[in-house]
Amino acid sequence: MNIKLMKSPKVGNSLLVVFTCSDKIKPENVPFGNQFEINGSKEFLKELKDSGEISGKKGEMTLLHSLLIENFTFNSQHLDEKLHPKRILFVGLGDSKKADNETLRNSAAQIAKKVESLSLTDFSLIIESSSLGDVKESINSISEGLMLGNYSFDEFKTDKEKTISINAELLVGEIKEEYEKALEKSLITSSASIKARNLVNRPPNVVNPEYLKDFSIDLANQNEKLDIEIFDKNKISDLGMRAYLGVAQGSTADPYGIKLTHLGDPGNKENNIWLIGKGITFDSGGLSLKPSFGMIEMKSDMSGGAAVITAMEAISKLNPKINVVGLCLATENMPDGGAQRVGDIVKSMSGKTIEIENTDAEGRLTLADAVEYAKQNGAKQIIDIATLTGAMVTALGHGLIGAFGNDNNLLDTLKASGEITGEKIWFMPLDEASKKQNRSKVADIKNTGGRPAGSVTAAHFIGEFVGDTPWVHLDIAGTAMSSSSKGWIPQGATGFPCRTLIETVLRLQN
Repeated sequence: MNIKLMKSPKVGNSLLVVFTCSDKIKPENVPFGNQFEINGSKEFLKELKDSGEISGKKGEMTLLHSLLIENFTFNSQHLDEKLHPKRILFVGLGDSKKADNETLRNSAAQIAKKVESLSLTDFSLIIESSSLGDVKESINSISEGLMLGNYSFDEFKTDKEKTISINAELLVGEIKEEYEKALEKSLITSSASIKARNLVNRPPNVVNPEYLKDFSIDLANQNEKLDIEIFDKNKISDLGMRAYLGVAQGSTADPYGIKLTHLGDPGNKENNIWLIGKGITFDSGGLSLKPSFGMIEMKSDMSGGAAVITAMEAISKLNPKINVVGLCLATENMPDGGAQRVGDIVKSMSGKTIEIENTDAEGRLTLADAVEYAKQNGAKQIIDIATLTGAMVTALGHGLIGAFGNDNNLLDTLKASGEITGEKIWFMPLDEASKKQNRSKVADIKNTGGRPAGSVTAAHFIGEFVGDTPWVHLDIAGTAMSSSSKGWIPQGATGFPCRTLIETVLRLQN
């Protein structure tokens, strides 16, 4: 979808989209209060309002063909000229005082789907008629909703419908620099999220560790502010990442470490944050084999890595004044004759020994070496992102990301960013009682604490290797995939929490 800011329509007036709010449509005002005026048959429009067909309630969509109205013109107090669209789509937001970024984002997604169903190639949408206050935030949320709501994945279908290129014009009273920047940012972040979705939706016979490596190299080659370093198997071994290699040894696919760097403040090395994404491109469970129904979505076990890799591209384009490193240790978790065994003891990069109690608790092993590498290379803040535990789904379902951490400022920044992006976060505990469940009788620590508090013990495991470095762990097991389409969230890969990572970095810059 192509989105532009305009003062007046330039694409032929085929469809005009107008937001209505339930508290702005008053019975005593004919036909629609002081939001806008439609010249023509006021009796016809009054009947639509009185019948409740246009009420402004949340989620309501009413399509009106202007050919039915004699001498039809549309006039808004925010526009300089009267418009003559062939159709008007009224989209209800509910009470304007309760409508927020998420309301606009979901409404915009509805609009994108409606326009596509009408087989239209262009439409205009009045921004300021929403009467929601901050025009800049409205532009950001609406453009995000249009982009993310227009998403579909049919890359591997042989009989797919022809894609229609849609031109969207956001009509504003005047085009300000801050409005243009808001649109540019939303297009960059939405594009990153869509790329993350595509990576996760592609099948595991395509997206293997080598594919992730090559994809990342291509991103870096196209962005001069993004540097890349690749760790092959020999380099990984030289670094002493034995926990990571233990996971990889059951697969015929070579592991690859992917390190992307944005130097936004090269003169101040202390001003940095590391984003670490779990990159298990397929998780069979290893010798602790998952049941077949549990493997269906295990191509998504690299969702954290996908979010980090694509977020790094967006960060390089937005160029915040902070040094950002994105790290993904990519591998498969497979059960061949050389696979890691239950009962094995491996030495991590930190020197700590780990007893393998369950080979399906593999993501935390790769993250242990990843956070140690970050620490040894001067990380001042760390966020790790992983589809880590089924226990997280049990605890929070599919609507919230679970956040664990040792730094309240970083936790608060992430939560505030999630409120803005709609990728919402819920704080989870790190209590001493559950931490004891990871104790091993034969090694320094074991890789699972059992069923009770499964997401908490997994976070504790990573925390053992983080030490005192300010850190947050995001468990996205319940939010990386969606079983159905809901507003701007599609069926399949969601792209969570790519946009939240970008927003967090922007908020942390000096």
